[in-house]
Amino acid sequence: MTQSPDSARMLSRLERLVGIDTQNPPGREVEAALWLAAELKAMGFAVDTTEILPGRCNVAARLDNGPGPTFAFNSHIDVVPVGGGWASDPLRLAERGGRLYGRGSCDAKGPIVGMLEALQMLAADRASWRGTLMALFVADEEAESRGAKAYVAGKPARIDYVIVGEPTSNATVAAHKGSLRPIVRVKGKTAHSGTPELGVNAVFQAARLLARIEAHHKVVCTRCHPLVGSASLTVTRISGGHADNVVPDACELLVDRRLVPGEDEAAAIKEIQGLLDAARSELGIEAEIVALKPTTGGATETALDNPIVKAAIAAGLRQGADGAPRGFQGACDLVHFRSIGAQGVVVGPGSLDVAHKPDEFVPKDEFIRSSLVFRDAARQMLQTSRANF
Repeated sequence: MTQSPDSARMLSRLERLVGIDTQNPPGREVEAALWLAAELKAMGFAVDTTEILPGRCNVAARLDNGPGPTFAFNSHIDVVPVGGGWASDPLRLAERGGRLYGRGSCDAKGPIVGMLEALQMLAADRASWRGTLMALFVADEEAESRGAKAYVAGKPARIDYVIVGEPTSNATVAAHKGSLRPIVRVKGKTAHSGTPELGVNAVFQAARLLARIEAHHKVVCTRCHPLVGSASLTVTRISGGHADNVVPDACELLVDRRLVPGEDEAAAIKEIQGLLDAARSELGIEAEIVALKPTTGGATETALDNPIVKAAIAAGLRQGADGAPRGFQGACDLVHFRSIGAQGVVVGPGSLDVAHKPDEFVPKDEFIRSSLVFRDAARQMLQTSRANF
């Protein structure tokens, strides 16, 4: 029995989910997590909710259907802050001109609802697949990926394949960048601002170091990946000084290092430390890495000839999506599932061009069709792979 998506049910679910405030910070995913758990239980899944922090929950659902591989759908429950500039209430789904507006409509509550519909169709058609079907909806992806990190740290059972729900216009993303953010403290010596020559101005020293960092970006950006483009090195924040009339003895820089698949985080840190060492020996600039600000995580990729990549591309093509594999400039939770051995891709309705902005939206037709992309890709993997289990 081949199931079709219930568009009215999908719209109702998206309206409900957008209406639950999960802005991060602070997150507060618990209400949405409990609602998702109830929906999955009603489909016949065994469901666990895990509080990773007060008021912040992961949802893990499982449906066993005979011997075969384990296939998981993953996405995140949190959304970025609403901000200003909206034409309608951002926490109330609004339809205009074939678009569904609301915070999270494409990043990533739209993908979650598309996955829910796929899960419901698959649960109702168990004769068409064998194996284990999972849903893993997590907290905090928009900040530090604490939800996904907590899940994999719990040493979960094997997951063979995963689709991570993010806005890709239902095309297939097989690689994404990673992020690394060292906090660099540049040192100086205090003095009265009326006699600055008696001190060492940490802000001036930082300015000299900034030129070194900018120059080194030209080296870093030569490291290219065919799907995600170039690695990068830049500075996104700077702060220094503690009084209007005192030469500052410290200035801190937040360095943003974007990694491409194949780069190692430890090697990237060592390279930045080498830059600081050279600045000390050649220019007399005293600077050190004092902390690493938490990020979503590192870079990763899945080989383009992997069956999950082929299945997702084929499923997307049937629903009008671009058939060329893509890469993400940013980071997402795929890297954490790859770290426990899952082969995976990133797929979902909507575009990153409108995510995180006022009047975020997902095209209604693309949103409905995403459920078929998710369903068909999962069913393909749970059919063609089961002979190996």
